[in-house]
Amino acid sequence: MSPSDAPNGRAVLTAVACYSLWGLMPLLFMAMAHAGFGAPEILAHRAVWSVFVAGALVLALGQWSAARRVLGDVRTLGWLALSALLIAINWGVYVWATTHHATLEASLGYYINPLMNIAVGAVLFRERMDRWGVAAIVLAAVGVAVQTVALGHLPVLSLILAFSFCAYGVIRKRVAADAATGLFVECLVLLPLGLALLVWLETHGQGGVGFASTSGLIWALSSGLATVLPLVLFSSAARRLPLSTIGFIQFLAPTLQFAVGVWSGEHFTLLRGISFAFIWAGAGVFALGAWRRSRAARQAIAAAEPI
Repeated sequence: MSPSDAPNGRAVLTAVACYSLWGLMPLLFMAMAHAGFGAPEILAHRAVWSVFVAGALVLALGQWSAARRVLGDVRTLGWLALSALLIAINWGVYVWATTHHATLEASLGYYINPLMNIAVGAVLFRERMDRWGVAAIVLAAVGVAVQTVALGHLPVLSLILAFSFCAYGVIRKRVAADAATGLFVECLVLLPLGLALLVWLETHGQGGVGFASTSGLIWALSSGLATVLPLVLFSSAARRLPLSTIGFIQFLAPTLQFAVGVWSGEHFTLLRGISFAFIWAGAGVFALGAWRRSRAARQAIAAAEPI
């Protein structure tokens, strides 16, 4: 590898680490559930401890003044409050799914999400949808339909995860705040809700695991670190990698989630396998289309450069 190639190599490894952490996160929540944490308590600790990790990140990056500006802008703060609500819904559903033997359904949602982004981009941002995007969405729609037949009901968990994260992305695309600052403000918004939920659980005899022992506190703290660390890695990789590369790597997360679901013994039938085959085909078409667009853009830039 030449010196000029090294930054890209490091960026690829950073992206792989990011999506691997996201993909293996169900193992953390499963372990916390085994240690006695209920899904609501995991969510509450995630909301509480994330703010400290995100705050430390903002300080380390020297973005405290940017955070103060965002907190003083009522309009921006309002949009971030809405995005915080959406991410809280996403977190809550995901934690519940991974602690109630529904990791496969959760992975389906994250396969659907990038394909949903294509459709939303075409509708809201007038982004051009090429034949690759249309084919990917059609294949994903067939996969969801087959999954509905396999489950005997609409895959509600998958759709909530996909819709909530897609809507979250739309809002963050329009908000004038970088990743670290925006996440910190979102965590600040969720902090009172997390604390209130912890108090409610404690008074109703359904919580307290996170403060009952040193190991419980370590598990609780790890949920905050696991929330913020992948986003830090993603922000670093996204600045240095082309969309096509990110497009390929991002499917690592739901693939690992799928593997964790199968490994943990979740019910997997032939019909569910067929539904995932359509989803995987749609993901493959999406990634191939992203790669072709990126290659065409590079060729156009090379052709425009003076000899």
